[in-house]
Parts: sequence; C-alpha cells; structure tokens
Amino acid sequence: MIANYWKYHKFPLFFALTSIAFYISFSYDLQREDFTKFIVLYGALFFIFYKLVQLEKSDLKFLTVFSIIFRVIFLFSIPNLSQDFYRFIWDGRMALEGWNPYLYLPKDLIAEGTAPIAQATELHQGMGSLSARHYTNYPPLNQFCFIIAGIFSGKSILGAVVVMKTLIILADLGTLYFGKKLLQLFKLPPHYIFLYLLNPFIIIEFSGNLHFEGVMIFFLVWSLYLLKKGNWKLSAVILACSISIKLIPLLLLPLFLQNLGWKKATLYYMIVGLVNLLLFLPFFSTEFIANYSETIGLWFTNFEFNASIYNLIKGIGALLDIEGFRVIRAVGKVSPFIVVAFLVGMAFFRNNKSIPQLITAMLFGLSFYFFTSTTVHPWYLSTLLILSIFTKYRFPLVWTLVIMLTYQTYSHPDFKENYWLLAIEYLTVYGFMIYELLQSKREKAGILNKNQEVV
Repeated sequence: MIANYWKYHKFPLFFALTSIAFYISFSYDLQREDFTKFIVLYGALFFIFYKLVQLEKSDLKFLTVFSIIFRVIFLFSIPNLSQDFYRFIWDGRMALEGWNPYLYLPKDLIAEGTAPIAQATELHQGMGSLSARHYTNYPPLNQFCFIIAGIFSGKSILGAVVVMKTLIILADLGTLYFGKKLLQLFKLPPHYIFLYLLNPFIIIEFSGNLHFEGVMIFFLVWSLYLLKKGNWKLSAVILACSISIKLIPLLLLPLFLQNLGWKKATLYYMIVGLVNLLLFLPFFSTEFIANYSETIGLWFTNFEFNASIYNLIKGIGALLDIEGFRVIRAVGKVSPFIVVAFLVGMAFFRNNKSIPQLITAMLFGLSFYFFTSTTVHPWYLSTLLILSIFTKYRFPLVWTLVIMLTYQTYSHPDFKENYWLLAIEYLTVYGFMIYELLQSKREKAGILNKNQEVV
C-alpha cells in the first residue's frame, strides 16, 4: 500500500520531505542577519508550496497532514526573526501577578527594580528598547493568550513559546475548518484554503515568529462563515473577538452596511462594541485610556517600515529639503482620515450586498490601508491573503513572496532599509494587481472565462 502510494505521489512526497528539511534548517539553524540563507530557503519553500497545492489539490488529506507537520517542526524553536514574543511573555506574567500590563513601562520597572515577574531582566533585554519604552498595544483577548502561556509555562521562556505556538496552530486548524466550509458555500474549490494554510509565509510568521494574526484570522473567518449562514448576531460576537486579538478588523466594519442593512448593521456594531467593552473592562482605568491612545497614535506618527506611498512622499520631501520626521508626522496625522474616507466611500458607493462582494471590498479596503501606511511588517499581509482566497484576486499571494525581501533590513547593522528591494517589492505587487484588475474588467466584458481556476 505504501509502495503504491509512493508510486502515484512520489513527486509531492519528495517536495514535502524536502520542505521538512528546509523548515528544520529555517527554525533551528538560521540567524535573521543571514539574509542570503534566509531568502534562498524561503524562495525554495514558496516554490515547493505552490507545486504541492497544484499537484495534490484533489487530496486534501495529504495537504492537511503536511500543513500540520510543517507547523509542528517550529514548536520547540525560539523565534529567530522576531523578538515580540518577549513582550508577550512579559505582559502575561504581569497580569498573572495582578499588575495591569497597560499601566507600566518595562524600562521603568527595570530601572526601579520593581518588576514583579520572573526573568524580568532577560525578558526586558529580549524585547528590545523600542518595545520596553512604550506601553503595550495588544488587546485584551490577546493578553488572555499571554496569560494562558504564563499559567502553563511557569518560569520557562521556551515553555511559554510552546504554549503560544500551540494556540496559534489550533487557530490555524480552526481557520482550515471554517475556511473550507466557506469556500464550499461560495462554490469555490476547497483546496484554495491551502494557498493560506501551506504558504511558508503563514507557517514562518505564525508558527515560527509567534504573531497572533493567526488567531485573529480564525475568528474573522468564523465570523464571515456565520454571517453567510445568516447567524449575524453570533457573527458580531465572534468578530468582536477577532478585534480583541488585533484591532485591524475594526477598519472593515463600515463595509458590512449594505449586506446587513441599516437596522441590522446598527445592532451588529452595537454588539461588537459591547463585547469589546466587556473584554477591556478588567483592564479599564483613565490611565489605561491615555496610555493605549498614546501607543496607537505613535503607530501612525513615529514608526516607519516597508512603506510604499509614504516613501514616495518622503522622497519628494527630501527633494524639497523637508525633514523626514516632519513628513511622517504630517502623513501620519492625515492618512487615517483618508483611509476612513476611502472605506466609507466603498461602503456607500460599491456593491457589497453579497458576502463574496463584501469580502472583495474588505480585500481592497485593507490593501488601500497598507498602501498608504507608514509601517507594513510582513505578517500584516496575512489578513489580505486569507481574504483573497475567497475572491479571484491573487496579488496578496504574490506579495507574500516579495515582502520577505524586507528582512534584508535586519542584516544591516543600523537596520537600514534597501530602497531598491522596496522598489522591486511594490512594482511587483502593483503590477500584478493592475494586471488582475484589467483581467477582471475583461471578464465582465465576456472576453475571459469567469470560472477559470486560479490554481
């Protein structure tokens, strides 16, 4: 039986076993400063992932098994491309000690010698000075994940990492479950879910680097599935949970208006707001409001990484001899209003009545936000990728390949961005997106087959 299976699946099995070897090297034998090794491994893994989905799209069990195996490989590795997990552990342990993590700066507690948690110095050094001098920005349900890690890991950093990675892997399995169901409701090929689940971008950023967008996406897909099934009240509760992991789904709320109608939409927004209020309640204080608002505001006016339109504006500012800090302050103050205006415009002037139309609107609304943002870390694209599999657009899939060029920044001693690589990234993404939009226009004109499979 095994020999017979090998006979008909030898190339996919060879690809899968090769991926296992590459993922082991990626998770246990890679420094983020070694950009050459990083990009070669990632490029090979991306090629293999795409071929696996093509070759085994009729064997979902094969794809499911290896998507789990690839994740488990990372389970006992310390994240090597991100240091955010140190802050996760810090926040969880602070909460377990009865200290509100939203009210204290790690750098102050270390300086005063009053940090109430185990391994405080090690966690402080690990998270880096940028995180240590700012208040935490992780919403309450995300904090609950950190608390769970603290409960089950004791004083072990690796133990906390294992617990949090387990939560993320379970969330990915939930996304697989509801994602397949949603694809079936849309009469789309169920193997599309593996453009997300088997993508090395997702595996590395979630199971490897411990970013909780994976949990946020689980709740988002579950919410959309419930909405499609007509259970809009429970959908609102689950969407609130998604927002309470990461705030990004808040941007999408105006787009629900046409699908729900004014009356239901008002109630939907009220449920989302009430659930989030209840989740924030244990941490609530006037000081919390000030600290959290300050942290969110800094994101728009102080940080910059992998920006597209912003970098063009900054380049023009440099030609006009305008200081870079003044540019980011100006853009950061204006861009949120532009994004909200764009999303409200889509809510009123674009047809978003069906769930597929709503998801397409979410895809382009969120894309506009990232195109105009001053900071676009790679893992942010995960939401675009999951939304895209329910549509005919694949530019987010292309973006998950080229955005990894930004990790070159970490190979530079001063973390200096390479603008040539940024140009390659965004010219590729914009070019492919424009191509797909033109193709969609031709489809509407009846030139192309609308039902043509993407993979």
